[in-house]
Amino acid sequence: MGFSVSSESFSNLTKKSKMSSANIETVNTTADKAKLAASVLLVLGAVAAFYLLGQQGVIAQWAALIACLVFAVIIFLYSTPGQQFVAFGRDAWREVQKVVWPTRKEATQMTAYVFGFVVIMAIFLWFTDKTLEWVFYDLILGWKK
Repeated sequence: MGFSVSSESFSNLTKKSKMSSANIETVNTTADKAKLAASVLLVLGAVAAFYLLGQQGVIAQWAALIACLVFAVIIFLYSTPGQQFVAFGRDAWREVQKVVWPTRKEATQMTAYVFGFVVIMAIFLWFTDKTLEWVFYDLILGWKK
């Protein structure tokens, strides 16, 4: 299995490696700040509406809560951090699809190996403990049970 890097991706990689390793993302535009503030206010409003509508009934409480939360998520997704979050999620999903998952047989075998190793180690530690107990208490100190 070889590893190849195109010259374009290598130059991008070297450019990125020259940048600072501490990437701090901040919200720069006023519109994004307003969108994030609106999202936070809608979440707080959702919680407040849920408790304030307690006398109106359970349906009104949950409807207000869900509606406010949905609008908060929609507003967040239209902001730059929201779009970056969606892009991150897509990239993560692409990476998960690249993973070669073990077959059922391989997973069962590995689980059996780990279980067997743990049982053997448990028996070894129990035997070591009982041996040291016998040496110290019976032979050295003479405290027979």
